[in-house]
Amino acid sequence: MGIPSEMRDIWVKKRNSFVIASPLEDQKALNAKICTQESVREGFKNATIAGVASAVPTLVAVRVFPWAKANLNYTAQALIISAASIAAFFITADKTTLECARRNSQLEDTLRRQR
Repeated sequence: MGIPSEMRDIWVKKRNSFVIASPLEDQKALNAKICTQESVREGFKNATIAGVASAVPTLVAVRVFPWAKANLNYTAQALIISAASIAAFFITADKTTLECARRNSQLEDTLRRQR
């Protein structure tokens, strides 16, 4: 006996959300999700490029220059390469997020003026 699990789950969900989201809020949530995905994609691309661009000179320097050969162990090399990649990711993701927010804001202003 008792309440079937599907019905129970539906009632629990209804009880937790007493406010119904408007279609505009749903569109804003969708825009935010799209912007986040776009930012991560662009950040990953630039982090990959920066990783390669910093790995090649770092590894060459360790093989060629005596100072680098003596002072840069594997950990230091990894830190140099990863720092460049991480910085490129976050800078690009931040710029892409701001660009997307600006684009969405301009779209909202245009739609508001048309009404």
